[in-house]
Amino acid sequence: MTLIGQTHARAVTSLSLDATATRNALSAALVAELAEALTDCSKDPGVRAVVLTHTGTTFSAGADLRDPPDPDAFVQLLRQIVELPKPVVARVTGHVRAGGLGLLAACDIAAASTESTFAFTEVRIGVAPAVISLPLLPRTDPRTLARYYLTGERFDPPEAVRLGLITTTADDVDTALAPVLDGLRRSSPQALTETKRLLTARVLETFDRDAATLTALSARLFSSDQAREGMTAFLERRDAAWVV
Repeated sequence: MTLIGQTHARAVTSLSLDATATRNALSAALVAELAEALTDCSKDPGVRAVVLTHTGTTFSAGADLRDPPDPDAFVQLLRQIVELPKPVVARVTGHVRAGGLGLLAACDIAAASTESTFAFTEVRIGVAPAVISLPLLPRTDPRTLARYYLTGERFDPPEAVRLGLITTTADDVDTALAPVLDGLRRSSPQALTETKRLLTARVLETFDRDAATLTALSARLFSSDQAREGMTAFLERRDAAWVV
């Protein structure tokens, strides 16, 4: 079964997360298939830019708790988006949770519909937003991020813009992205590659410095007793034991 849909129009390839049965949760299979599709885009001279989007009402629910990706594989996927020699634009018309927010942060430009919602839900299942911090921390406002990292609260698109998680929000996200994609189509491929390299240098420094530490932290937390309780409570649709 294909988990990543692909379309191509006027030098822009759209990759769509297409696992609606699991709300596009980041399974090992989905992560591997998306990485393969991005590799193909990077090698194709006919691709000027990539749009990362989704089917269904959820962009991504975060890690698939029944089939989670290997932390190293997820780190490599995030780095691949950041390092891709072509701009990657996120197109969101639904909800984004946990690991899905890491995908948004890795993209160069992100647009979301006004109906979208966002939440760092990791703390509510006993873990931390460790790996996704690699692209998030260098690109977002630290005081605003602290609130949502620590509370797991849901927030709306204007707040996501203020945080630096997304670039823009609109009722019609395709209308909002039309001038963006037109600008990319009018730009030199060489210039886009080198400009993106300038913009992502600090993000990649964070990967170089912290990836191993944060991957180990993620693995340790996911194997902990509190994480087991938190994930069980989530799957059973009940409060975790620590909720007061």
